[in-house]
Amino acid sequence: MLFRARETSRLKAPVTPEPATVTLSLASGEVTVALKRNARARRYTLRVRAATRDVVLTIPGRGSLREALDFAHRHAGWIEVRLARLPETVAFVPGAVIPLRGVAYRIEARPEARGTVWTGTDGEGPVLYVAGAPAHLSRRVTDFLKREARRDLVGAAQRHARALGVSIGRVTLRDTASRWGSCSASGALSFSWRLILAPAFVLDYLAAHEVAHRREMNHGPRFWATVDRLFPEREAAERWLKKHGPDLHRYGAGEAPEAP
Repeated sequence: MLFRARETSRLKAPVTPEPATVTLSLASGEVTVALKRNARARRYTLRVRAATRDVVLTIPGRGSLREALDFAHRHAGWIEVRLARLPETVAFVPGAVIPLRGVAYRIEARPEARGTVWTGTDGEGPVLYVAGAPAHLSRRVTDFLKREARRDLVGAAQRHARALGVSIGRVTLRDTASRWGSCSASGALSFSWRLILAPAFVLDYLAAHEVAHRREMNHGPRFWATVDRLFPEREAAERWLKKHGPDLHRYGAGEAPEAP
């Protein structure tokens, strides 16, 4: 017992864990920097995320927090330029124009009307009418988009599952920053609700992509052959996502999407 006590007394004090984020002061204001330690990284790197409008600072396994912060400060100008290039955010407010299945709709408040949200047209084009008090407009638009996304995604996933002869589990909607969809080993599917903003063929492709994982839980040749059988226009959908996907995170009430 005495020997163990001596050994215990020599233990080092607990190491203070690194913070998950730090705040970097720029000429234009403050920006959140997410810290990610990667044992395989060989150098410090910075990446600006369009979805969350923040910065990721990768730290090598043997790197120090002090050196990482010095690196970020030295590249503050680079960060500022990249952030300035990001497209402006579009809040869900009267007069704002947002995409729905790839079609531009103008939001119009109808405080005297009953109900929630419905679509229509006027002399200027497609309109998204929102009933009720203006204070609830943003939430009602978000709820409407999520309902439409669930209906389209569940329908598309079930259709592709029948074509492939597989079963799927629960379909969950999220607001992730880096993944449009996922499929668990049990068959549960998860998608970004923002896919309802993209053209219908893009949403359909993502549904086919995740359902194909019910046959192949990988991204090997057989997986892609399965996707192509379900959705022959895969390359067109992927090109659209690569070019326009980040812009889908512009739209909303200013709430940051979930981190990866």
